[in-house]
Amino acid sequence: MLLSDFDFDLPKRLIAQNPPQNRTDSRLLVANKPIVDAHFHQIMDFIKPGDLLVMNNTKVIPARLFGHKASGGKVEIMIERLLNEKQVLAMIRASRAPKIGSCITLENGDIAQVISKENGFYTLDFVTDSLLDLLNKVGHIPLPPYIERSDEEDDLERYQTVFAQREGAVAAPTAGLHFDDELIDQLKKQGVDHVFVTLHVGAGTFQPVKAETISEHKMHSEYYEVDQVTVDKINQIKANNGRVIAIGTTAIRSIESAAKSGELKAVKEETDIFIYPGYEFKVIDMLITNFHLPKSSLLMLVAAFIGQQRMMDIYQHAIDNEYRFFSYGDVMLLDRI
Repeated sequence: MLLSDFDFDLPKRLIAQNPPQNRTDSRLLVANKPIVDAHFHQIMDFIKPGDLLVMNNTKVIPARLFGHKASGGKVEIMIERLLNEKQVLAMIRASRAPKIGSCITLENGDIAQVISKENGFYTLDFVTDSLLDLLNKVGHIPLPPYIERSDEEDDLERYQTVFAQREGAVAAPTAGLHFDDELIDQLKKQGVDHVFVTLHVGAGTFQPVKAETISEHKMHSEYYEVDQVTVDKINQIKANNGRVIAIGTTAIRSIESAAKSGELKAVKEETDIFIYPGYEFKVIDMLITNFHLPKSSLLMLVAAFIGQQRMMDIYQHAIDNEYRFFSYGDVMLLDRI
């Protein structure tokens, strides 16, 4: 398939710039025939007791930093991932690229040294006792580039799922943003349980697909974990004819990566899995996901799950009915083809 097969025209007014007042207020498109237009707080009407939700419990870190070079030139650092307690992989925006070995002074006076550069990403070494403490002091929430405003205090909470636990993501697993604690408790009382995976979403999730023949695209790598508790629960649900529902593309990529051998296994490793039409899903039965960017790898994953033409028809319905798109936007419930 070609990259042009995944393009569509989206009115700019439909790109959500802020979250809804309440998490569960977001609209829900249920891809039945015909399509059902609902709201997320009605999700229990479309899933059933015995189903299992798979949620990504990664936590977004304040990954955008501002500082200056020794020359005084302004620098913006966007962390891609944490490498260890002092080093990160990052993209840097500056009028002139910083030299290897040079230092960047952050807004609070702390120092980051430029160690190396490879494939457009810099390795930075921070002079600090605790990198996470430093980020929490001076870092900014890394809102996606299509949100055309600076981060605000409200984003500290809203660009984070209520079940976020493990720090390391630089972008939110946005399908999870629609859940609040009350809804999760309600679902569990009605027989819909949940398990967690961890996939630390990297800034590469916003990188465009450039290869015109999509099979030639190379995905960025991300760290993920699936534990034995999650494996056992999924196997139990499957044995009881329940459905496994991924909450977002990161959850589906984690589970399908852990099942690449044909058997779901507990793992802690990197994945660069690229799911596009023709992929045969091994575990996931349903998907809850936001609306994704044109020509994105996430859009291709959705097309693999429900079919390319069906996906395009659903997206056109969403545009015609003015659903809100992308990270702070609305959400779909999809059955696998």
